[in-house]
Amino acid sequence: MKVFRKIVAVILILIAIPLVIALFVKKEYTVERELTINKPTEPVFEYIRHIKNQDHYSKWVMTDQAMNKQFKGTDGTVGFVYAWDSENKNAGKGEQEIKSITYGKQVDMEIRFIKPFEGIATTYMRTEPVTENQTKVKWAMKGQNNYPMNFMNLFIDGMLGKDMETSLATLKGILEKS
Repeated sequence: MKVFRKIVAVILILIAIPLVIALFVKKEYTVERELTINKPTEPVFEYIRHIKNQDHYSKWVMTDQAMNKQFKGTDGTVGFVYAWDSENKNAGKGEQEIKSITYGKQVDMEIRFIKPFEGIATTYMRTEPVTENQTKVKWAMKGQNNYPMNFMNLFIDGMLGKDMETSLATLKGILEKS
């Protein structure tokens, strides 16, 4: 019986530690990554403002090539919605909507996650000329996780940031080849 109590005590402590830590973790998160592409700004922006092009460079979209996709509106314009549904838990279900476009500079989007968890994040992709033939692309995502899920914010930059870096590197490869 003493061994059982010790096991239960250890389990309760292991559960309590993240819950206590989460009390002190910010609820908001921001993940940003950037990369320079050896291509003029205009063709880079033209490519990234179309959400369907993420099929070719976004690690998240490429998680399940067979996922069900639905589109509403005209890609590359405000109001376009890209919805996805996958049985793959790493892809899940959700939708992404273009909320605003500053032509040649930035596309602002909202991502609404439905499964495996619900949440809303805002994201943008921004282009900035470095030279006549080089463009800096900055990708950022901002969101909020309420207690106790905010504990994950301690790890979110590493997890999402790594995927953004992979996606940006793939984007660079695509654009520099064309």
